[in-house]
Amino acid sequence: MLLKGTKALITGASRGIGKEIARRFIEEGAEVWGLATRPSEGAKELAAFAAEKGSAYHEVIADVGDPDSVRPAVEAALKESGGFSALVNNAGITRDGLSFRMKLEDWESVLRVNLTGTFIVTQIVSSDMIRKRAGSIVNLSSIVGLHGQGGQVNYAASKAGIIGYTKALAKETAGRGVRVNAIAPGFISTEMTDAVPEEAKKTWIESIPMKRAGSVRDVADAVVFLASDMSAYITAQVIGVDGGMGA
Repeated sequence: MLLKGTKALITGASRGIGKEIARRFIEEGAEVWGLATRPSEGAKELAAFAAEKGSAYHEVIADVGDPDSVRPAVEAALKESGGFSALVNNAGITRDGLSFRMKLEDWESVLRVNLTGTFIVTQIVSSDMIRKRAGSIVNLSSIVGLHGQGGQVNYAASKAGIIGYTKALAKETAGRGVRVNAIAPGFISTEMTDAVPEEAKKTWIESIPMKRAGSVRDVADAVVFLASDMSAYITAQVIGVDGGMGA
């Protein structure tokens, strides 16, 4: 029970990596507030799972990319919880395309959700953490933010921005008891990667030293570690969960 007594806010919690992070937090004793754009079956599953474990899962509906939507929702969740000791910024979108053909709307929407959304949610939650001089923030970046990827200039820029944001914020908050770290997943099996053509998927997996795709559990376990007291002296770090792909 690494997170017993923890109250956590997780964005993008209704599916994929975010859903598994929420599930692992609940397994480790946390009470979770999961932010999603719309009600989902995933949230119902998490609520039922939390009830089985003697905990609770609270669904928070807001659009991370819309300040007028996400600010009041996060502020209300913060008030309801009495304060979060862990924040996981996982929500993100892709709008892939070659840079010379990319619409400005596709560039701006990805930056708005992935990077500006992380800033807005963190600004609200970290202010409370700083007052209480305790808390752990984990931001989801990507191997693409470290090494780039053709056809994803907007996504790569947003995830590289998260790395810079993580390191700068960690330096601001380290003396106030708040740790800030990032996870950079590699090729992870999700609904999104399931849509990748088999030939492309095979090529990517061959480029991974461990010769397999990662699982959502692999990512969630790393997030649990960074949110727990096991990483009490770790801040401003980017941990790759990529099977050696980024080495």
